[in-house]
Amino acid sequence: MQRALLLSSLGTVLALGTGMGSAQANTEITWWHAMGGALGDKVEQIAADFNASQDAYTVTPVFKGNYSETMTSAIAAYRADKGPDIVQIYEVGTATMMAAKGAIVPVHRLMASADVDFDPQAYLPAVTGYYTDPEGNMLSLPFNSSTPVTYYNRERLAQAGVEEIPRTWQELGDALEKIVDSGAASCGLTTTWPSWVMLENYSAINDVPFASRANGFEGTDARLRFNRTAVVDHIERLTRWQEDGRFAYGGRFDDAAPKFYAGECALMMGSSASYANIKENADFDFGVAPLPYDAEVVEQANNSIIGGASLWVLNGLDETHRQGVAEFFEYLSTPEVQADWHQYSGYLPITQAAADLTREQGFYAEHPGTDVAIEQITAGQPTDNSKGLRLGNMVQIRDIINGALENVFAGDVSPQDGLDQAAARGNELLEKFERANR
Repeated sequence: MQRALLLSSLGTVLALGTGMGSAQANTEITWWHAMGGALGDKVEQIAADFNASQDAYTVTPVFKGNYSETMTSAIAAYRADKGPDIVQIYEVGTATMMAAKGAIVPVHRLMASADVDFDPQAYLPAVTGYYTDPEGNMLSLPFNSSTPVTYYNRERLAQAGVEEIPRTWQELGDALEKIVDSGAASCGLTTTWPSWVMLENYSAINDVPFASRANGFEGTDARLRFNRTAVVDHIERLTRWQEDGRFAYGGRFDDAAPKFYAGECALMMGSSASYANIKENADFDFGVAPLPYDAEVVEQANNSIIGGASLWVLNGLDETHRQGVAEFFEYLSTPEVQADWHQYSGYLPITQAAADLTREQGFYAEHPGTDVAIEQITAGQPTDNSKGLRLGNMVQIRDIINGALENVFAGDVSPQDGLDQAAARGNELLEKFERANR
């Protein structure tokens, strides 16, 4: 870690000393992103380090708001011939970007046309799989990728006599019962991002389809199928656990996190990128474990799927700008840069070399649990059910699913009826997307 930080600090010093003076002569590469706060500062540092490493290009990061705002701004700017060279798009916007025919330059094509080091096999399959076409060609460059894991309060588990987090949902139910019955915590488990964790990743880990047509990878005629799989039984299980305190619904997005910070719930399932926030907000010793698998569905866990965003290249660039973007992507993919970004942010490294370097630097040993996400997402080879989701209007579909789950957990509708309604409404959006992109 010290080596990575030293490289970053040195790059920043060089940028201040040389980057400013050569900026006017360089080709400017604009990079629109959605990283605010400390992460935005880190993006600025990465760009400054690249600028200092060569004298032909200047990457200029521009914060454009949240993911939705950034994507909307980029699309509008492109239509007005004022788009950026690079734009950060969240993973659920992948199908929309692919459908924008002629608007993007696929990364595999960009890198092939430039004399840069680019080996698709060097990237983590479960990460890049989300951003590839049916032939396995990379369409965008993964940047900030995360996957859900299980966080646990060591003190609460010790009070209940639970020594470790079970690997299956069945065994987890027994452990949560001990936690609640012992009085160690009033709530056993909560979750952030309910659709992402309890439907999308549950389906991937247990190798059941979230949608048809390989979850949309094989065509825009995909339709939702989660209401016909073990997902229904899983949501029924959570409703039963809610009745006896083993599970507590905490809201959408990261709304449930305070339940874990305050010690109300002994376990929380959430993004691997939440590690830093938990460390800052939780006044107790916590650990990290993989998401469980369902022993009634599979014999062992499959890989989980990612969240986060990737970097897309918009069409219309001249040869000089394309070369500059390619060289910047080469720089972003180096083990030193990726290891530093991974260690700072909690997001996954996009290459195995970066993960190996992080281990060699002793970061995982110094911060136990930070390697769980890597191990989980690289478990086995991704299948049609665990490669990711390639569905149009996925942002709205997630909202529909979360609304259905709220109705289920409120007791207003059964799990089967709630998921049936969510699938029906979601399929209407998929049909609309298909018609628009024939």
